[in-house]
Amino acid sequence: MKALVNARIYDFEGYIERGFVLFEREIAEVGSMEGFKGAEEVIDCKGALVIPGLINCHTHIYSAFARGMKLPFNPKSFKGILEQLWWKLDRQLDRDAIYSSAVVYGIDSIRSGVTSIIDHHASGLCIEDSLSALSEAVSDRLGMRGIYCFETSDRFLMKDCLKENLRFAQSICETKGSMFGMHASMTLSDESLERISWILGNMPIHIHVAESMDDVHDCYSKYGKSIIERLDSFGLLNKGSILAHCVHINEEEAALIAERGCYVALNPTSNMNNAVGLPDYELLKKYGIKCIIGSDGLGANITRDYLNILFAMKNRMGSPIKFSNEDLLQMIRNGYEYMSSSLNLKLGRIEKGYKADFAVVPYDPPTPMDKDNALGHLIFGVFDSFKPSQVWISGIKRLSDYKLTEDTEEAYAKAGVEAAKVWKRLDIK
Repeated sequence: MKALVNARIYDFEGYIERGFVLFEREIAEVGSMEGFKGAEEVIDCKGALVIPGLINCHTHIYSAFARGMKLPFNPKSFKGILEQLWWKLDRQLDRDAIYSSAVVYGIDSIRSGVTSIIDHHASGLCIEDSLSALSEAVSDRLGMRGIYCFETSDRFLMKDCLKENLRFAQSICETKGSMFGMHASMTLSDESLERISWILGNMPIHIHVAESMDDVHDCYSKYGKSIIERLDSFGLLNKGSILAHCVHINEEEAALIAERGCYVALNPTSNMNNAVGLPDYELLKKYGIKCIIGSDGLGANITRDYLNILFAMKNRMGSPIKFSNEDLLQMIRNGYEYMSSSLNLKLGRIEKGYKADFAVVPYDPPTPMDKDNALGHLIFGVFDSFKPSQVWISGIKRLSDYKLTEDTEEAYAKAGVEAAKVWKRLDIK
């Protein structure tokens, strides 16, 4: 058995001032140091806070290869951003690029305390086996938990997109999960949606919804209905589906999302970066829609999105109290609930029987810290300069003294080579 000792422990619900966690792959015992009886391996966490490993609930791993990329860029709309940047990049991704970008994105995620990830993938040069390349890098090599899907779109061969989503769904294990990936309403014809509906069964979908007004206008002009109504008319809104963004949905759509039991993944940093607006959280909350938080591929540090959603919603609502710390807390808990249910395991608490996924963050509070204000310390003290010294996944230390146990030098060197190949195909000098 291993034990983290002398730690402040906070799991978004309970708090222990000076405690221990005894674990192997799962947590065996948690308590105050007065009850600690010893362990084979003891890790002193004095001066540190132990929290559950974090979850990025909507991202695009391949975005790691966009960093520093210089393309002609003068978009007049959100679709212009896609056409001038993201669609150019994803078209040029082969299997080596997928794998290598996933390794470095996974490394960056672990450094940011993220132990689980939900990815929405696209790659034009490699559709078949692309999800396996992702999972080999992130789950097999780095030990992270992942849910993976391919963005089915009329931009690619439809039969290949369908085949890859279904193929991967049949190959998952404990550290991996699957959904049926779809890009967005504006890149999927009625014929494509019908083909998806034929084979979907009960599988939840993962799709961008009303991220910008481009998507909304496209749907009304072509089909005379809202995006959510359109998806529902094909029977695609299965329970547990992830609808990313939902920035521009209306009241009727919110009611339908709630009725179908779908989750909405909010990505505030990406929304602000793309200047597409911010979601109406009051509307989502009114209908009891469960919201989760993602980075949308704009970096791996999900705590930036935690803070940005807190500040952005206060600003959008014109009030410092309409969106509270507790609203943020519920979104974080929803992410653990979603991942736990999807993978059929227990994540997000530091309790007996839960997976031993931890982030250990140095923190000496300058003011009293207890169960009632631990969340405030986390938001305004820890997240503000979040840098774990240790990260554990399933009881295996993946980050030690701020350094990965993985050979990062080799991984980044390989990524540089593969990124250069992708950029050459993009004709970037």
